[in-house]
Amino acid sequence: MSVEIASISKSLPAFLSQNAYLQIAVLVDEQTSKHCLPLIQAYLPKGFIKIQIKSGENNKHLATCEKVWEAMTKANMDRHGLLINLGGGVIGDLGGFCASTYKRGIDFIQIPTTLLAQVDASVGGKLGVDFQGLKNHIGVFNLPKTVLIDPDFIKSLPQKQKLSGYAEIIKHCLIRDAEKWEQISHTDFSEVDFASLIEHSVEIKKAVVAEDPTEKGLRKILNWGHTLGHAVETFLLDQGKRKILHGEAIAVGMIMEAFVAFQRGLISAEELGDIEVYLFETYGKVELKVSEIPTIIALTLQDKKNKGGEVRFSLLTGIGDCGYDIPVSKSEMKKAIEYYIG
Repeated sequence: MSVEIASISKSLPAFLSQNAYLQIAVLVDEQTSKHCLPLIQAYLPKGFIKIQIKSGENNKHLATCEKVWEAMTKANMDRHGLLINLGGGVIGDLGGFCASTYKRGIDFIQIPTTLLAQVDASVGGKLGVDFQGLKNHIGVFNLPKTVLIDPDFIKSLPQKQKLSGYAEIIKHCLIRDAEKWEQISHTDFSEVDFASLIEHSVEIKKAVVAEDPTEKGLRKILNWGHTLGHAVETFLLDQGKRKILHGEAIAVGMIMEAFVAFQRGLISAEELGDIEVYLFETYGKVELKVSEIPTIIALTLQDKKNKGGEVRFSLLTGIGDCGYDIPVSKSEMKKAIEYYIG
């Protein structure tokens, strides 16, 4: 898997000079069209195809894919073209899926412009769209030709977006690097060195994905915090002002799933407390109601790690270590959500 962390002014021209694509399309949303496309336009051929979609998770569905496929079809793109996905997680996931299925697959590259996409979504070849309210329900595994990460893109991001990406950085430390967790857990968010943490997270994810590209085993640890986190995110997705960003939901999920691990004796009360304190200090608390617990639990039945009707979690087995394929009961989930609600 090719990932390059460098100025886009160097990495993109170098990649294009080594690959003679006759047709290039760039997928953007209204934000990256305005703020990011001008930064790479000078390195693109004059006749490149711009495809613009609406931003946001609520547009990550098959109807949007149809618009992308239609634009490429109208431009007579053949199987030797290239799609550049310029944006955050939605652009990367949906654009990669569209490229992988258009005429049975064309090349694509990821240029992630959010912290979340740089440390997680763009790396590893998981592609897809939401379906009937379920996150990433339709998709494929397919690696991009390369991922070009320029940390300068995140300098102008709103703090809320940076916090969303930071949750995945925290996750990577807790499942794979106890020493780094100890370091960041004593660092205020305002003092975080993102450039070094981006590189650290990318290296962790690359190593895990290299060992298990299609999530048959070890790669499932990257979903720690995501079983209940995704359920909470999906539950709040259509609830107006209650809607939260992906990373905010994963912060919720990490606290809940750390509690499950504590209840099973996999981590200590002190370790649970450290995780809980840092995440609450960094993200605050998402308001959930006890009456909403059954609906949240029901959403976990669609989790992609499940097998044979069992809801299977990835759980911490210590700080810096994580197990996977662990069945968790509804009563355990209920206690974990109640613990979070307080």
